[in-house]
Amino acid sequence: MESLTSISSTALYTAFVLYLIATGFFGATIRDKRTTDGKSGITGTIAITLTIVGFIAQLVYFITRWIAGGHAPVSNMFEFVTFLGMSLVLAFIIIYFIYRLSVLGLFALPISLLIIAYASMFPSEVSPLVPSLQSNWLFIHVITVSLSQGVLAVSFVAGLIYLIIQVNQKERTKKTTWLEFILFSLIIALGFVIVTTTFNTMDYEATFELEENGNVIEKTYHLPAIAGPKGGTLISEDRMTPLFNAPEWMQGEDAPRKFNTLVWSILSGVILYGLIRLVLRKRIGAFIQPFLKNISPNLVDEITYRAVAIGFPLFTLGGLIFAAIWAQIAWDRFWGWDPKEVWALITWFFYAAFLHLRLSRGWHGEKSAWLAVIGFAIIMFNIIVVNLVLAGLHSYA
Repeated sequence: MESLTSISSTALYTAFVLYLIATGFFGATIRDKRTTDGKSGITGTIAITLTIVGFIAQLVYFITRWIAGGHAPVSNMFEFVTFLGMSLVLAFIIIYFIYRLSVLGLFALPISLLIIAYASMFPSEVSPLVPSLQSNWLFIHVITVSLSQGVLAVSFVAGLIYLIIQVNQKERTKKTTWLEFILFSLIIALGFVIVTTTFNTMDYEATFELEENGNVIEKTYHLPAIAGPKGGTLISEDRMTPLFNAPEWMQGEDAPRKFNTLVWSILSGVILYGLIRLVLRKRIGAFIQPFLKNISPNLVDEITYRAVAIGFPLFTLGGLIFAAIWAQIAWDRFWGWDPKEVWALITWFFYAAFLHLRLSRGWHGEKSAWLAVIGFAIIMFNIIVVNLVLAGLHSYA
């Protein structure tokens, strides 16, 4: 089992590196004069080949971990988020061979890399399933949801490209501000990955002692405590003293530690964004826009719609129908008002509205692109906040 786990970890790392290299080649395609309208040239061919090899490596990770654990590796946050990154790459590869648009890879692969890096922040040990998860319907439900979210993430990528192409960057408007905020949010995610990876590599720990329900317990932070637990006493030596306490309104297990991570993510993202702006001396969207001038907005708009048209039925199956079947098996009811279930329904209604507005009201182009971006934000809220902050039956993740 240990050898399989080692092979699995190596395969995942190999995939990560190959995706990173492929991103560089996809970046080169926007400067390649042998490409037209963003379509694939020799550089794009190299890039997609590296992406496919990386995907095969990640598939090896998935299969070997499945064999090592005896169940589909989608039962905890590390496994689910890693599989989501793989689903995004799979969806990108399929759509790439339909439209041959290399610039999609320049945006899709970095987002997949961020997702996989985010997964590495969670415990990666192969562990047995708790009783409520011992059902094949769980795996069917989670895998289908992840695949659908990977396809819907491609709609976000295409929508973001459309907005960068079409939004007038010559003057500051609400549109440029919101577009820059989206790019800033991605940088916050990058800042989170950089900070947590750095301190994890250092094996950083700061332990607090506090009283909870009449018992003295210990809470361990893996980042320096900017925001400490209320009533906690730092017992680790040579560690940063908290500047303030986490807000009392944050409830749930390890809420102060999660709040501290949020503070670090925003702080690191702001610093990183400031450095980028200092180097570029302009908004990030304004810097990227000239490199996309040969990309057809109509083609990107079509990809945005097609991705939702594929992803929405998949999400309906996985997020509602298969989820209800598993809920009946696990908890003897098809539907409760668990936060995860509520937000899955909100996600479904949102993309249903997307298709309705697109097909019936003619919301093409920029309106469609903004909706695709908002939809992905809802998905990420569901994955991050609902799983980690809101208490519910899915809190095992």
